[in-house]
Amino acid sequence: MFGAGGGTSSYEEVEQTDLIVLWGSNARAAHPIFFHHVLQGMQRGAKLVVVDPRRTESAAFADLWLGIDVGTDVALSNTIAREIIHADLAHTAFVAGATRNIDEYAASVEEWTLARGEAVTGVPADAIRELAHAFATADRAMICWTLGITEHHNAVDNVLSLINLGLLTGHVGRYGSGLNPLRGQNNVQGGGDMGAIPNKLPGFQDVETDVAARERFEAAWGVPIEPRPGWHLTAMFEAMERGELTAVYCIGENPATSEADQDHAVHLLEGLDTLIVQDMFLTKTAELADVVFPAANSAFETDGTVTNSERRVQRVRKALDPPGEARDDMWIIAQLARRLGVDWGEVTSEQAWDELRSLSPMHTLMSWQRIEELGGIQWPCNEEFPDGALFLHERLWAFDDPEAQGPKAPFSVVIDVPPADTLTEEFPMRLTTGRRLESFNTGVQTNAFSSPLHRGESLDLCPEDAADLDVVEGEVVRIVSRRGAIEAPVHLTTALRTGLAFMTFHFPDEVATNVITNEAYDPKSGTSEFKATAIRVEKLAIGVGR
Repeated sequence: MFGAGGGTSSYEEVEQTDLIVLWGSNARAAHPIFFHHVLQGMQRGAKLVVVDPRRTESAAFADLWLGIDVGTDVALSNTIAREIIHADLAHTAFVAGATRNIDEYAASVEEWTLARGEAVTGVPADAIRELAHAFATADRAMICWTLGITEHHNAVDNVLSLINLGLLTGHVGRYGSGLNPLRGQNNVQGGGDMGAIPNKLPGFQDVETDVAARERFEAAWGVPIEPRPGWHLTAMFEAMERGELTAVYCIGENPATSEADQDHAVHLLEGLDTLIVQDMFLTKTAELADVVFPAANSAFETDGTVTNSERRVQRVRKALDPPGEARDDMWIIAQLARRLGVDWGEVTSEQAWDELRSLSPMHTLMSWQRIEELGGIQWPCNEEFPDGALFLHERLWAFDDPEAQGPKAPFSVVIDVPPADTLTEEFPMRLTTGRRLESFNTGVQTNAFSSPLHRGESLDLCPEDAADLDVVEGEVVRIVSRRGAIEAPVHLTTALRTGLAFMTFHFPDEVATNVITNEAYDPKSGTSEFKATAIRVEKLAIGVGR
């Protein structure tokens, strides 16, 4: 929406703002380092609002928790927007000077009265009104979101609905105000920056429309670049099913365990002509592979860079040699290129970085030496921002200088659409998934270590639902969706309301949660709807389990 896929604010600003809205983000468990900055901000007087179906660890710290029904984020955002407009709290100067499409947007939210918002979202009207007024009247405020917003079949619309609130109140492009997707894994931001997106070249340069950028890369790489986007991950699996994608080179990813409708994903991986896996562990995906390249640990066995959620590029320095036959990812790729007829020589991390900054305008002045000296630099770092940019899109406030302002930010009309996996008498409960503090993704990197916080996988239920199902703490039950069934022990928690269940995907060897999750996905982003599965819970005839 603004021209680059990165959070608009810095961690420093989280500590200086007046209001922090964590929407679909349990940052206390999933982003604990970032949450320390949130706590610093709260100690300085910032208010914290958490929007989440569960009363999470983050919500326990909040001044206000909005326990939204799963998949009703657009409805809540539209209701907040209507209340702001009708209470005459919109930032009229910013809306008039920096945005477009306000009339269409205002008309689209008109039907979202507080009463309707309460009926659809399950959030009391008074709480919706409180958040609307607090966000609109705060001098500085920011919205931060994660997979609770993006792992839905309408993921992009969910994000657009939050951007709409930022535009309506002028909470973007200023110190202490912003819109921030928190990255769920180390260097997710860096991966996108480097072009690991189907329609972007490094530096978020569009492969279809940016002819000049494409020509620069063609000159540097010596090959033509087709002006069309590639497949995102979900589209790749669809292409496997069509027989159109027959060879896959998988680097640092474990889709045999992490994909929704897991059994179907494994079936498609098994049907490939060629599967190459490059990883530091022999994952479930690697076990299916024809060739496995053992890779080094990029955290401390290689040199390079990493980019975090505040767009800060930092150096990674080799501390140890990789064990055994493991090699640096870049060395493996260069060796493969040589065997395919292109000899790049012995490519160093600094050489690769220098090529990147010669082609990506947002990295131009980030030399290896300057990154080292400054302890990291936030992009963009170029002639306009020689020392990097603390926050983004200040240009929008240049109302009287169209050339300096650049393109105005558009409001987006977004429609409330319920989850694809509907609740019925056969599948009456909603399952949502998430993370725990001590575990990471599919558990490959964390389950081999002992931790006092590890308690294995469970089906989390509220006590009321457990009583209705006649099950108790630790009792193993059968969880059935439209795609399959698994068994897991029950864990009782007051963090859930009736009708809502919760699981993680950290212990797939114990409980393969993604066997039952929904493969429906957002056509714009390709993200599967992990957050909204319809299930039923069945009591087993056998006794209490582990």
